[in-house]
Amino acid sequence: MKRLAAALICATMCLTCVATASAETVKIGVFEPASGDNGAGGKQETLGIQYANEETSTVEIDGVEYDVELVIVDNESSTEKAPTAASELVSSGVSVVLGSYGSGVSIAASDIFAEAGIPVIGVTCTNPQVTEGNTHYFRICFLDPFQGTVLANFASENFEATKAYVLTKLGDDYSVGLGYYFEEAFTALGGEVISDTFPEGTADFTSYITTAINEGVDVIFAPTSTEAAQLIIATADSQGVEVPLLAGDTWDSNVILNAAEGTDLSVYVTTFYQEGANEDFDANIKEWINADSTRLANNGGDDTVAAVTAMGYDAYYTALEALKNAGSTDAAAVNEALWDTTYTGVTGEISFESENGDANRDTAYVKVANTETVAWDFVAEQGVQ
Repeated sequence: MKRLAAALICATMCLTCVATASAETVKIGVFEPASGDNGAGGKQETLGIQYANEETSTVEIDGVEYDVELVIVDNESSTEKAPTAASELVSSGVSVVLGSYGSGVSIAASDIFAEAGIPVIGVTCTNPQVTEGNTHYFRICFLDPFQGTVLANFASENFEATKAYVLTKLGDDYSVGLGYYFEEAFTALGGEVISDTFPEGTADFTSYITTAINEGVDVIFAPTSTEAAQLIIATADSQGVEVPLLAGDTWDSNVILNAAEGTDLSVYVTTFYQEGANEDFDANIKEWINADSTRLANNGGDDTVAAVTAMGYDAYYTALEALKNAGSTDAAAVNEALWDTTYTGVTGEISFESENGDANRDTAYVKVANTETVAWDFVAEQGVQ
């Protein structure tokens, strides 16, 4: 009897092992920078995806439950290295990809994903070129023509600005693109723009800020990486800049808050999410971030909830909805299903327009850096008439 019981136990254990070993897995690629100019933002965006995956690690597809495995690569914020990182995801057999923070790397890797027939859900890549002329790249964020117009209107309406200094990074699709759309909208309002560009590797922004001051501008608009932003803020502070500094979504980071702490600068940004908009999400992800030193470090050293983190969270769940709607892990089926996929996330309603797969979003949050409390204060929820 003892031998029979032991045999039964062994058989049961073997069956369990077989069942475990044969569990289905679907892979989601995470195409984000963990290093380079946009490494800080990429890490925060990835945190949102990782948190969502830990919260919901399985998905039912056509009646079968799948484990969801994240395959994460570092595109290094580099348009030259982005295709190699994309190829790594293709080789790993992912069904859908999320990313990237940074429009330039998204554009650079787009053809790799297209040739492999793998759909991509852009999280915060706002340049129009990301989705133009293709049917595989989608996104859940607003676009730079909208964001640039919101910022131009805000400068005109709130500061009665008639003259702006626009500083962008040479060769950066996001920076140059957003600068262009701001200038286009601002001049349409009757304003004057003094525009300037800085090359890769610039560490001294003294001459640029001096130009802005000497030109007597009403606002300074600098859509740059957080790395450049820290230097711009330090220079503006040392030169006693009194006019508002404006920027787009890349400046929505605790990196910027820490750089502006204790200064008299006014720093305004447009972004996708305001901390406090979903208290349950904020509380839960803060607890998750604080529970691990690596997560805390990847979030810039504190538990501030970045908008890109919330967007990464929503992008993951949008991918799960697409997989369920496709009824398959086949990338082509997921691509087709994305056109009609909708999801209600912490950042709002998510759906895609039928021409380019861009998000149907028509509002942005405007917030200002509180240099005393080192937090973002809500200013307005703003759209375009």
